[in-house]
Amino acid sequence: MDTMEPQGHGIAADILTSEVANARQRIHRTELALQRTEEMLAENLALRSRIRTAVEAADRLVKIDPPSFEGRRAG
Repeated sequence: MDTMEPQGHGIAADILTSEVANARQRIHRTELALQRTEEMLAENLALRSRIRTAVEAADRLVKIDPPSFEGRRAG
């Protein structure tokens, strides 16, 4: 059984070359996904900080001027 191609490369070498190329593509896609994940994490941390600041400000306002329940009837 002849596994050599005219250029002198075997079928196994071609398969290996193809597998290496596929692995490199997967690595590249994984690196891009990791980069995007890190960007999303940074965005989420920034948003969390803004929300926390807003909640703390609202808490301070409530302590300064608590809501009045006058004029409301029970039930």
